[in-house]
Amino acid sequence: MRRNVSTSPGTRRRGASRAVACVLTAAGALLVSALQTGAAGAAGPDAASASARTGTGTPSSVADFWTAERMREATPLDLLSAGTDGPTKRSAVAAKQRATAEKRSGSTRDASPATSPARGGSERTVRPTLPAATTSAPASAPALKSFPQTGAAWTGGGAVTNTAGRVFFTYQGRTASCSGNAVTSANKSTVVTAGHCVKLNGAWHGDWVFVPGYHDGQAPYGKWAAAKTLATPQWTASENINYDIGAAVVAPVGGQRLTDVVGGQGLAFNTGYNKPMYAFGYPAAAPYDGSKLIYCSGNTIKDPLFSTDHGLSCNMTGGSSGGPWFTSFDEASGTGLQSSVNSFGYTFLPNTMFGPYFGDDAENLYDEAQSS
Repeated sequence: MRRNVSTSPGTRRRGASRAVACVLTAAGALLVSALQTGAAGAAGPDAASASARTGTGTPSSVADFWTAERMREATPLDLLSAGTDGPTKRSAVAAKQRATAEKRSGSTRDASPATSPARGGSERTVRPTLPAATTSAPASAPALKSFPQTGAAWTGGGAVTNTAGRVFFTYQGRTASCSGNAVTSANKSTVVTAGHCVKLNGAWHGDWVFVPGYHDGQAPYGKWAAAKTLATPQWTASENINYDIGAAVVAPVGGQRLTDVVGGQGLAFNTGYNKPMYAFGYPAAAPYDGSKLIYCSGNTIKDPLFSTDHGLSCNMTGGSSGGPWFTSFDEASGTGLQSSVNSFGYTFLPNTMFGPYFGDDAENLYDEAQSS
C-alpha cells in the first residue's frame, strides 16, 4: 500500500510552486520497484481528457491471459511504480522534488483544497442486492465482535466474500494487481475500484479483469473482463488524490451478468465524515501475500493534513488499493453501503489508510458506469 503523493496546489506536470511537499504512501499503487513477469502488452497512453476507456481485447482472451500462475505472480501496482531507473521513472511528489521523494517513482497528485470534492449534494443510498439465484438473505454468521481491527483475515463469510475481489491488469507491460468490489447497478455489471487501478501516469491499464472471491490463484465466480473502465474527470485530467475513484463495466461470463452471479453491495454518497467503517482488500505486499481477503474496521476521521479523505487505522499493504469501505456494514450478512475505496497513506503516519469522500463526483461516476 505504499504510494507517494503531491500535497500542494497545481495539477501534475505543471510548474506551479508547491508550498508543502511530503512523501505519501499509497494503498495499492504508486511506488515502483522490481517487477514481476508478464509477457503482457503495455497499456498505451490515451488522451488525458477522456474519462473512460473501452476494452482492449475480447473478454475470453483477457480471461485466458490471467492464468492462476499469472494472478499469483502479479505485483501490487505500488511496487510496480517504484525503484526502477529509466525514462519511465517518476517522482510521486513531482520531478522537481525527487530528493523529497527519496528517488522513488510514482505520480503527482493535486490535493488542493480549492478542488476538494463537492459536498453540497443530497445524501443518497443504494441498497445491496443478492444474486438472482438467492431467494433469502445470506446465512448469518456469528458477529466477529472485532471492532476496531487494524488488519486481519475476514472469516465472517457473507456477501462480501462474493462481491469483493482482486483486480488484475497490465501496467507498462507488466502484470499488476489491485482490489475492487461489485455493486448494485442498473446494468448488473459495475465494479468500483480506485482511480489509479484503472489509469495511472497518463495511461489506461490493459488486460483489465475482476476476479470476485479470489483465493490463492482460484477464480470461484469467474474472471470478468472489463468492456469499459472509467474514472472521475478530476482523476483522469490531473490524478487529483481527492478523486481517486474508478469503475469498470465488465462483460458477461457464460451469458450471465456479474451481480446476478455474486450479488452487489449498496452504496452511499454525501453521508459525511467520522463514521464507523469497514475496509476490505487483497493486500499482496509483506506481510500479506494476496491470497485472502483482509479487513480493517474502526471509526474514521477526516484527513487533518493534505487531502479531504476519510482516514482509518489499517495496516493493509500494496494490492489493497481499490478495495471497498463500507458504512452500515452488517457482519452477519456481509453487506453494507460502499462509501470509499482504499487509496493512500502517509509515510510518516504508518498503519493508517485513507480513502476518498464519495460525494457528487463519485455519484456521477457511478451513474455513468451503471448506465453504460
